[in-house]
Amino acid sequence: MVYQLPNLTYGYGDLDPLIDEQTMHLHHDKHHATYISNLNATLAQDPQTAERPLIELLSHLDTVPEAIRAAVSNNGGGHLNHTLYWQWLTPAQDQTIPVALADEISRTFGSIDEFKKAFINAGLARFGSGWAWLVVDRAGKLKVISTANQDNPISVGVRPILGVDVWEHAYYLNYQNRRPDYLAAFWHLINWQFVDEAWRDQQMTYLQV
Repeated sequence: MVYQLPNLTYGYGDLDPLIDEQTMHLHHDKHHATYISNLNATLAQDPQTAERPLIELLSHLDTVPEAIRAAVSNNGGGHLNHTLYWQWLTPAQDQTIPVALADEISRTFGSIDEFKKAFINAGLARFGSGWAWLVVDRAGKLKVISTANQDNPISVGVRPILGVDVWEHAYYLNYQNRRPDYLAAFWHLINWQFVDEAWRDQQMTYLQV
């Protein structure tokens, strides 16, 4: 497989001022594109591995040849994480969470506000670079976790349905070191329709890139 940079479904400036246009260009056109370029170069070293879907490789990293395993994890995770991230963002601010998903979140965390606190705190507590996630575990329960670098939750057997990038390149031009402000802004931009679709998609077709 040869992976390609996906187009955004909205304009680079459509999230402004919460996420500025310059950051979107840099994040999408440079950082995401570099992960894809490095992933394709890595897989070109092992045509047999390259034939396998990325979601399969990241779900079973122990089956990836050791010589390219770290590069597949870092760059493949970077590609998958960012492909999802663009879809978790929407210019239509402050969407209503679909009822069934909202009920499940409230049952799990106590309320939407308690979930919001847990999710944002996961992003704040991640030291250095990484992601905060809302995932579905093997038992079908919602959990908030965080991962380092570009690790994707499927590598530890859980399914991500919402994630926020807390690498500095995601926010530094606009927010500098104010990660809490960026996470607060991200909350207003969540595409809850896509989160709901991911939550319902037990076949994980939304993870195919």
